[in-house]
Amino acid sequence: QVQPVESGGGLVQAGGSLRLSCAASGNIFSFNDMGWYRQAPGKQRELVATLTTRGSTSYANSVKGRFTISRDNAKDTVYLQMNTLQPEDTARYYCCYWDAYGIHYWGKGTLVTVSS
Repeated sequence: QVQPVESGGGLVQAGGSLRLSCAASGNIFSFNDMGWYRQAPGKQRELVATLTTRGSTSYANSVKGRFTISRDNAKDTVYLQMNTLQPEDTARYYCCYWDAYGIHYWGKGTLVTVSS
């Protein structure tokens, strides 16, 4: 299996923006639905956004209108554009895709810290 690799996290002030990237070779995201999750300290992992192979997207209510998920097939990369970041967006962000059997493949995550 191919493990996705996240990048792009960092420290940003409230109101700022970051773009996370998730790379996985072999046209993984062309053939599998995927999502971005996040886990804040002391909290459960939550689903942030999803992107299907057909291009349909969905978002958690907490990020609607601020985050955008997209895919670049030529680069085997999925992005999460995060705008108007707030301290409550601080978390480790994980990229995940799942196959036809429902098996999930996770990256190791990238840390996003939003200062007030």
